[in-house]
Amino acid sequence: MLFALASIGCVAQTTPNEKQARQMFNQVYDMVFGEQGSTLHYAVNIIGIYKTEGTIWYKGKKSKFVDEKYDAYSDGVSYWRAERKKKVVHIYSMNDEKRDKYSTKFKFDPANYNYSIQRDDKYYYLTLKLKKGAKGIKEARVALDLHTRYPQSIRIKVGIFHTTIKISNFKTGGISDQIFVFNKQKYPGYVIEDKR
Repeated sequence: MLFALASIGCVAQTTPNEKQARQMFNQVYDMVFGEQGSTLHYAVNIIGIYKTEGTIWYKGKKSKFVDEKYDAYSDGVSYWRAERKKKVVHIYSMNDEKRDKYSTKFKFDPANYNYSIQRDDKYYYLTLKLKKGAKGIKEARVALDLHTRYPQSIRIKVGIFHTTIKISNFKTGGISDQIFVFNKQKYPGYVIEDKR
């Protein structure tokens, strides 16, 4: 009986690879979403259904996106989306799922994943696989620069398909809070629709 209990305890422990992968993931996650802020350029093509590229800034719960279709600002409480083609600004509360039909579909909770790490001559590869019974992105593989550990790409599996988000011009730190403030003077002639 003691042997059986010891075996169960060993299974519950994480392997050195899992521990290293989770530690590195936590460092990178904090580098991207931490209070120092970050910015990066992204390019994504989801099997031809949705294709875009742009620049994004993060700082804690704040974010700003700029791509060819719209600009989006979030101060952590409200979300403003300025659509260029329609010349309209929609304002939502952050917990409103209608605010963005694409990004709100990609829910992510780090606790819902098993982690592993590999490396080659150029990158570390962090692999996150969704735990059984959890909901979210099924799998993600993040390529990190060997020296800076800056993200270079993320390959994700949602449902039955994979897509790769290419990342460039990554910078961490030195991000001003002012960048997340929506300035309606930058959008003359736009109709404002407050949906909060």
